[in-house]
Amino acid sequence: MTYQETVDWMFQQLPMYQQVGNKAYKVDLSNIKKLAAHLQEPQENFKSIHVAGTNGKGSVSHMLASVLQESGYKVGLYTSPHLKDFRERIKINGKEISQEAVTDFIAANKCFFEREQLSFFEMTVGMAFQYFSQEKVDVAVIEVGLGGRLDSTNIISPEVSVITNIGLDHTSILGNTLELIAAEKGGIIKRNTPVVIGEFQPETFPVFERMAAEVNAPLHSAATFEKPNYGSDLKGAYQEKNIRSVLKTVEVLREKGWKIPEKAVENGLLQVIQNTGLRGRWDVLQENPKVICDTAHNKEGLQYAMKQLQEEDFERLLLVIGMVNDKDLEAVLPLFPKEAEYFFCRPNIPRGLDAEILKQKAAENGLLGEAYNSVSEAYQASLKKASKADVVYVGGSTFTVAEII
Repeated sequence: MTYQETVDWMFQQLPMYQQVGNKAYKVDLSNIKKLAAHLQEPQENFKSIHVAGTNGKGSVSHMLASVLQESGYKVGLYTSPHLKDFRERIKINGKEISQEAVTDFIAANKCFFEREQLSFFEMTVGMAFQYFSQEKVDVAVIEVGLGGRLDSTNIISPEVSVITNIGLDHTSILGNTLELIAAEKGGIIKRNTPVVIGEFQPETFPVFERMAAEVNAPLHSAATFEKPNYGSDLKGAYQEKNIRSVLKTVEVLREKGWKIPEKAVENGLLQVIQNTGLRGRWDVLQENPKVICDTAHNKEGLQYAMKQLQEEDFERLLLVIGMVNDKDLEAVLPLFPKEAEYFFCRPNIPRGLDAEILKQKAAENGLLGEAYNSVSEAYQASLKKASKADVVYVGGSTFTVAEII
């Protein structure tokens, strides 16, 4: 199969969460353990850092990878979802896995995948682990896909576990309280392995303290750090908390003997985009009119994004918004500014929320605008209407952002 045929085949297998939601979520790790055994346990051949959380885990993963690259290490990076190309999920020192490596991996293991009925996500995790093993990376930064305890990435034995923060997202799967969600994400805490908690939350910190104590895992809080005196090319105001998480993780790694010079930390944080290719985090696409896109899509993430958006200098604010159909609209729509014009659209995935439904629900919250047939159509309409002094914001979902980057 060609690369495109291979990726299409992967997408057609047992449903992946990003496309269809809850029914893609597995109830145990048996499949990924079978795959790891089939591949001869590739995850045991490299050091790793495991990153979970409701918001910020992608940014923290990319920042850590960038800092470690600047320190001279060969760094694997596994993240999800991708914006444009599947290969964005698996990188070494910022370079995506080759098309040939993707097709070769699927071709070599296709019979096993079909026999065991592995999901898209399980195959992808196995692919990443084998690739990092074959390429002999010094360390791999592994971002959790969903949750933690039952996530397919949760078969690694990391140098350090990182949990950025906890919010009410994916509640139908992970639980409907912060404490329950914390227990799921805390499932990445391993025996005798340090864990960094990025944000102090009174509801969740005791959960992590208890879980860490049960397995003798040293617990570190990034919230105790003074305001970080570091710049970053990731410009969202919310990145300050992520930088704290990175700095505390670096401190823990240094204690374990990792050589991470101060200059590497400084340069790594300043060159995240250049070193890793990260996009979609307060990503300014153009000026006059200024166009900002951001992948914030839940209450906690949108609170920061909308606050920063209101601090921009503009005559008018135009928002291109598309969401998925399992989003808690009652929680997120009140966060958006009423003094703005809206261009509602549906991301082009099965889980995309119908633009007319979004328009109707938004209107109930005082958010007025028109519905469009596609993200592209909505975006073009916003640009046509915007003057040079206006600001256009594109967001509401990773998939909305992906269609215009």
